[in-house]
Amino acid sequence: MLQGRPDEMAIINRLLEGARNGMSGALVLRGEAGIGKTALLDHAVEAAGDLRVLRGAGIESESGLPFAGLHLLLKGTLDRIGALPQRQAQALRGAFGMAAVLDGDRFLVGLGVLTLLADLADERPVLCVIDDAHWLDSASAEALLFAARRLEAEGVVMLFGARDVHAPSFAAPGVAELRLAGLAPEVAARLLAEHAADLPRYARDRILQEARGNPLALLELPAAQREGQFAAEPYAVRVPSTFSRIQQTFADRIATLPEATQTLLLVAAAEEGGDPATVFAAAGRLGAGLADLEPAENKRLLVMTDERLVFRHPLIRTAAYRSATVSHRLAVHRALAEVLEGGRRAWHLAAASTGPDEQVAAELERHAQSARERGGHAAVAAAYERAARLSADPRERGRRLAHAARAAADAGQLDRAAILADDAAALIADPVARAMVAKFRADLADERSSATFAHQFLAEAACAVAGHEPDLAADLLFSAVERAWTVGDFTAVRAAADQALRLRLAGAPRIGELAGHIAALSGAEPEARLNGTGDGAAEAALAVRLLLDRDLSAYPRGLRESAKITWWELLLGDYRAAHDQAVSLERESRAQGAIGVLPRALMLLARTQLWRGAHRDARANAAEGLRIAHDIGQTHNLVFLRAVLAHLAAIEGDQERCGELTAQIMAHGTAPGHTRATAITALLDLSLGRHDAALERLFEAVQGPNKLVTVHSLPDLAEAAIRAGQPDCAHDAARRYAGWAHHTAHPWAHAIAARCQAMLNGGDDAWARAVHLHRHQHDPPFERARTHLLYGEWLRRQQRKTDARSPLRSALEVFEQLGAKPWAERTGAELRATGESLPSRTQNLDLLSRLTPQELQVAKLAATGLSNRDIAAQLFLSPRTVGYHLYNAYPKLGVTSRGELPALLNPARSAREGHSTDAPSGVGRHR
Repeated sequence: MLQGRPDEMAIINRLLEGARNGMSGALVLRGEAGIGKTALLDHAVEAAGDLRVLRGAGIESESGLPFAGLHLLLKGTLDRIGALPQRQAQALRGAFGMAAVLDGDRFLVGLGVLTLLADLADERPVLCVIDDAHWLDSASAEALLFAARRLEAEGVVMLFGARDVHAPSFAAPGVAELRLAGLAPEVAARLLAEHAADLPRYARDRILQEARGNPLALLELPAAQREGQFAAEPYAVRVPSTFSRIQQTFADRIATLPEATQTLLLVAAAEEGGDPATVFAAAGRLGAGLADLEPAENKRLLVMTDERLVFRHPLIRTAAYRSATVSHRLAVHRALAEVLEGGRRAWHLAAASTGPDEQVAAELERHAQSARERGGHAAVAAAYERAARLSADPRERGRRLAHAARAAADAGQLDRAAILADDAAALIADPVARAMVAKFRADLADERSSATFAHQFLAEAACAVAGHEPDLAADLLFSAVERAWTVGDFTAVRAAADQALRLRLAGAPRIGELAGHIAALSGAEPEARLNGTGDGAAEAALAVRLLLDRDLSAYPRGLRESAKITWWELLLGDYRAAHDQAVSLERESRAQGAIGVLPRALMLLARTQLWRGAHRDARANAAEGLRIAHDIGQTHNLVFLRAVLAHLAAIEGDQERCGELTAQIMAHGTAPGHTRATAITALLDLSLGRHDAALERLFEAVQGPNKLVTVHSLPDLAEAAIRAGQPDCAHDAARRYAGWAHHTAHPWAHAIAARCQAMLNGGDDAWARAVHLHRHQHDPPFERARTHLLYGEWLRRQQRKTDARSPLRSALEVFEQLGAKPWAERTGAELRATGESLPSRTQNLDLLSRLTPQELQVAKLAATGLSNRDIAAQLFLSPRTVGYHLYNAYPKLGVTSRGELPALLNPARSAREGHSTDAPSGVGRHR
């Protein structure tokens, strides 16, 4: 019976009972060595009863081998991989070395693990136990945590045990944790009395004091006391930690063993795979053999279990290795290298090296290339980095560090990648190779949201490479201008253009043109401003057009390049093209399993859906993107996804939600993020009638350099200024927006510009023009409704109440369908002021509004005829979770089967019209 852990056992028991009822859960047990993590995991296995149990562990010596821990956990289920969706099956087979790895996303392995566990749970609930998770290789940890975070309704429980001190970090964001403390004093005393009744009272008291409630210490220190290896130190300056005390106890016990047995223990500690043939073969080269195992078995240090040599506790392994002399450890690693092959041989050779060794470095590099083929990016990075440290030639060291940096970035280890790239840049002499590293460092800076110095990397590399590859130098400087603009460094923008001229590059005029448009935004070059107007938004649009033309001409074009093009189209206001691109990008990202690109694709799609009036779809996609970005650590995408959700909250008048999201955006610390949050908050102010507050926020925001962030807020500024009695400010905002609309040539932009002029000048002709320009196929419904509302208000003020009703009715219908509550209330008040009585509207007429974002996504995909398995592959969920969401959606929608969904959701009509299923009915009405 496990003592002193009733609450912890109850938590585990509830998880197991939940699995029997079809629910899932994941939990990380954390605590110091010996605190009872393994005992609780053992309890879970014993209590599992009818559950299928999969058990694995992290192994220190295999922490550099990709997917070693995952293979240990799933080795008994490999025959089930063939039933997985094709790309997931290929990803898992490739991870386990059973097939060649296809190009794709590293998170496909995690999705394959999730689907495999869900398939196993279809037969009976599943318990996965992973001990010593802190020693898992990065690829295994990533895949297992990816699956753990998506558990919902499969009947799967995943339990991890991880040491939180004196061990590598095992970060598991999104997974519940249970931190274990020492046993209560009375429980510790009772446990010690059971196992050390033969010891005198003073000895037991000293052990209780030293153990601090640590169960392993309570069991091991009495044995040390009996063997004379534990004594009180009343005058010690510092009491060692419990970890150190237990480890030293094990080291002292190992020191009493025969020398050959100590050698055998050291070999087993260095080769943690536990394969007896490997251990005894290497030990034989050092004078130890099978007969030398017995003394270690007698002291319960090392035993043979399930045809594996297993240390009774991980700290025994640590003590055996760390208490050995350096020369002894080096000899053991050389012996192991002689009996092993492949990556394990390479790593033991590296461990046996005391200085540069090109032969060992080359062997590690071959292992890195093999690991890359299996998709183990973290292992690739580790192997290349170690190979670099073993390289005597600085050029080879730099080349290998550059490879290590790229692999670390692919593994999501962006900070580590940046350090490796910096080290590589200092060593690489070849200008072209340095340029490639500079481009990588700049891209990495963007990924890490620390792009301040990205343009410097590019400019320096361009100068070095200009004499060898002038076209490459021009491309680097073009990118340098772009990056400098991103961080608002207008001095660097001009400097890059001047550098292109000094280097006499063929691309200098194009770079100068881009820099000229950008420089006009800062007010530094009045003569460069378009038509002498100083229209920053228009200048920004021309700059983006140059960037877009550059990217459109680039081939081949991958998913990330397509995402960048879509972003430029969004900034140019070409929402139709951006929407088509975003739909394609999202579909392709799902089809390829490219979950690393998917958050960006979902953000872009949600932005276009927000503009097109598909607010439910926008919310669902932004929420999914936010969840995935959190899961995979893409902090740079979180700001943009939160901005979509905050914009929706502002339109809906949800002050609490909008405030929460904009606060998170502001905390990100980037100027564009601050500007976006300010503009969104001002829209909320405007919707709630806080015109002075909106004016104050927007006036400050539009003065900054982020013109393409604030251009869409210029009409808000004009309206707020008019209502706050500041006509000059309103005229300026309207003029600037009209300049931008002229250069983008989008009908909807001209319509909004006409609305601003109508607010300022009034008159039937001005309002008629604004309303007429909104009659376009791809007109944004929210903005059209705002124009109709303002027109209706103007008509009512002119005492034309009958004429006012039609535009006000049109506005009210759209606002209600969008859930824009404050706008609908304002419109309703105007309608009542015209003498029209509004019918009472029953709540929740729209059935789809009852669904959660994920239920909506699942229901829409089910309505297209996709199976649960197909939907799961697209949404990165398990099939069981998809079924769970459908089960919850049916009663909300008033249906009993998926066969009724197509008629309810009507996706065919949506596809024909080119709109989402939740687009307001008013869209396109005036064609």
